[in-house]
Amino acid sequence: MSTVRFLADHDLNEQNVEGVRRREPAIEFLRVRDVGLQTRPDIEVLSYAHREQLLLVSHDVNTMTTAAASRLDESLGLSGSLLVPQSEAVGSVIESLLLIWSATAAEDWEKPITFLPL
Repeated sequence: MSTVRFLADHDLNEQNVEGVRRREPAIEFLRVRDVGLQTRPDIEVLSYAHREQLLLVSHDVNTMTTAAASRLDESLGLSGSLLVPQSEAVGSVIESLLLIWSATAAEDWEKPITFLPL
């Protein structure tokens, strides 16, 4: 079983990423801008996340859901997506991400979409 690794898309509140990193520095939490994908379409971000076995975290509830469904319809695979409503408190998102990292394996999240907080 492999450790969960995260990828934040361009619209995820930066406080979520920084809060997780501050609480647990061992967590790998990349941002799309770290890998040069900040201006790329959702479908390409999902493709990268799948290829690199990263669990995508996004506030983009509408278009990311559509892009994920498209990948699944085309049998392209998906490493999982965690969608977070914009209105969700940063603290609860951080707690959910820490729980996911500490108590689960990457293989547990190979389902299309999960909404946070847990």
